[in-house]
Amino acid sequence: MKKRSRYLIGAIPLVLATGLLVVLWAGLSHQPSIIPSPLIGRLAPPLTLPRLAHPDREVTPMVFRNHVTLLNVWASWCVSCQYEHPTLLWLKRHGVRILGLDYKDHRIPALAYLKKYGNPYVKVAYDRRGLATINWGVYGTPETFVVGPHGHIRYKYVGPIPLSVARRTILPLVHRLRLDESVS
Repeated sequence: MKKRSRYLIGAIPLVLATGLLVVLWAGLSHQPSIIPSPLIGRLAPPLTLPRLAHPDREVTPMVFRNHVTLLNVWASWCVSCQYEHPTLLWLKRHGVRILGLDYKDHRIPALAYLKKYGNPYVKVAYDRRGLATINWGVYGTPETFVVGPHGHIRYKYVGPIPLSVARRTILPLVHRLRLDESVS
């Protein structure tokens, strides 16, 4: 009997290790950039902020009206944003209207960043303290939303957008929403 109980006790670490490996393996198939958002399909939260380059002017909710718009939350200190930036410039070259939201940043480095890497944005809202992004469910940079012409959020991407996602998902979605807009 003692031999059998030693065998069972010896098997416990093996069973626990196997269970842990199964959980870790399942996690590998999860894509962290695809996070379900309760905002998908809902009206975009109000956004009224000063503009980055012109603090005396504001970005208001009207910026989404009658346009399919990508809202890209970024910051000059964000390394992932630098990785994503060529993709945003590519989307701009393909006719995508992009609104920037500079998050928890300082004005001068943010302006220098856009000068150095290029400016893909039609306007840039400046959220120095990161308070406006709370209603959008943003918890880091970069995060990107596709907002339809009637102001509803249609898609959210967390993390730097790879060119493959821009080509296969975002650009076709923008085109489809524009078609829907022209039909309505």
